[in-house]
Amino acid sequence: MSRAGSEPDSDEPVESPAWAPAGVGALGEFIKRQRSLAALSQRELARLADVSDAYLSQLERGLHEPSVRVVNGLSQALNLPADNLLRYLSGAGRHPESISTEDSIIADDRLSDAQKQSLLDVYRAFVAANAEREPDPR
Repeated sequence: MSRAGSEPDSDEPVESPAWAPAGVGALGEFIKRQRSLAALSQRELARLADVSDAYLSQLERGLHEPSVRVVNGLSQALNLPADNLLRYLSGAGRHPESISTEDSIIADDRLSDAQKQSLLDVYRAFVAANAEREPDPR
């Protein structure tokens, strides 16, 4: 059983309270998966994102909707665009038609965390390289 302020014991999907804004549970799960892929503890991610350990735990459990400052801190700490996090808050991260390549890699249970991270690194490198080669639209 979990102690107050600690991580839940299982990897079961987070069910946000009925009063919580739509998408906070999905965002919490996404943050937890990304933290796991980055091999960070809650304490380490909280420090990098400049939030308390307890608050990060509550975010991962879908109990709070983060501010823009917190979303920006988490995106920098996880090396992800902030819009990846915001997509979950809007509820878009829960619908199959909006699943990104990164989300598909992360969600694939057939891959180990190390394999997922390797694929994400390669994918992001290709996307960045292609963005640098795109002609200036002016």
